[in-house]
Amino acid sequence: MNLLKKLFSAVDMTEGRPWEKIVLFTVPMLLGNIAQQLYNTVDSVVVGNFVGDNALAAVGSAGPILNLLIVLFVGISMGASITVSQYFGARNREGLSYVVGNCITLTVIASLFVAVAGTVAARPFLQILNTPDSIIDWCTSYLHILFIGGAGMAFYNILSGVLRGLGDSVSALIYLVIASLLNIVLDLVFVINFHMGVSGVALATAIAQAVSAFMCLRKLYKMRDLFDMKMQYIRWNKKYAMHIIRLGIPSGITQAIMSMSMIVVQSLTNSFGEQFIAANVIVMRVDGFAMLPNFSFGTAMTTYAGQNIGAGQQDRVTRGAKQGTLLAVGTATVIVGLILVFGRSLMGIFTNTPELASLSMDMMKILAVGYIAVAVMQSLSGVMRGAGDTMTPMWISIFQTVILRVPLAYLLCYLTRSPEYPIGRQECIFVSLLLSWLIGCAVNCVLYARGKWKGKAIVQS
Repeated sequence: MNLLKKLFSAVDMTEGRPWEKIVLFTVPMLLGNIAQQLYNTVDSVVVGNFVGDNALAAVGSAGPILNLLIVLFVGISMGASITVSQYFGARNREGLSYVVGNCITLTVIASLFVAVAGTVAARPFLQILNTPDSIIDWCTSYLHILFIGGAGMAFYNILSGVLRGLGDSVSALIYLVIASLLNIVLDLVFVINFHMGVSGVALATAIAQAVSAFMCLRKLYKMRDLFDMKMQYIRWNKKYAMHIIRLGIPSGITQAIMSMSMIVVQSLTNSFGEQFIAANVIVMRVDGFAMLPNFSFGTAMTTYAGQNIGAGQQDRVTRGAKQGTLLAVGTATVIVGLILVFGRSLMGIFTNTPELASLSMDMMKILAVGYIAVAVMQSLSGVMRGAGDTMTPMWISIFQTVILRVPLAYLLCYLTRSPEYPIGRQECIFVSLLLSWLIGCAVNCVLYARGKWKGKAIVQS
């Protein structure tokens, strides 16, 4: 009983061996991220096998637009995690209460905005992207359902950010596992039994996310030993809301930039036809899982740095940054090896078409080594964000995506045009992504070493 209570409680990362605290936080976070990735992946597997390759392409083509319009959730979640971790590290109960309460208020505002804006903008965006007529209706219905039912997505993402800031990554894991299992069951029921197609998987996702959001809210309500959840704290408070927004906006902008770059590149991808669109979807689904350890270590480093910065332990932040980065690199190296050995079998999960699986694996081989570079980048960016410097990672992202990735994709395609490849070679889409990762990693290392991220804390012990 005491062990269970310990697992499901806040974790103080200002004491003990840094690498051990990072691992204990990262493992549940990684498992939780795997469960979250299952949402879209199960959608793709179900429609790819039971509806067809065009339905698979429809789900994938809708992804960049969905990501663009949920940047508010991403931004508030990151701002919440950083702010909560620093107030928790500083042992400031009243401040922590205001931060948690205002996270709830901001979530309501963001989910209402996305429900309206997303529903209106979905089809026009798809038309701008030259989405093929054969899949545009499916894409539109998929997006409409997810935007209208987006409150569950908003509350889960933001409230799980609060839990992460408190050092509790286990609760969010359990809630996601439950919701993911529910999502799988509903996917199969809506698609196979009710023949709802792409709309069915969207509805299943919306329902499952609402369940996980409710469980997160219930968990926070029970954590009254750390903070108070009363109406006075939930009401808008400019000071604390602006802390969350100021720290979260750069992360939201970063996500928006990444989504915009995906949309611009998606337009180029669409010009290669339905088969390459479907291959791109498969690669991105596998890529999503391959990236999870990197993102998990990055999030762990944000919480670790935030709590220790709040406690005034700068030396401990630096030690943890080195240890956490080495752990991330080692994990990424193992992932790369697994992809190269078992990748072809992974591709076969998403489609019954051998040619499509082979094309997807060829593209995946191009990206594989880049995951090691991303491991370094995510870990060091996580430290800077946790310390309160969310601007530097944002500028790195702008450079990496706007200056490097998008122009490189179009330039390489242009340079490889020929009578056989009138648009250019499709491999250029993934070569441009690999190059942007490698260069972005180098820039990140330089700016981290300069140390301007130190001294950015919003609270001090």
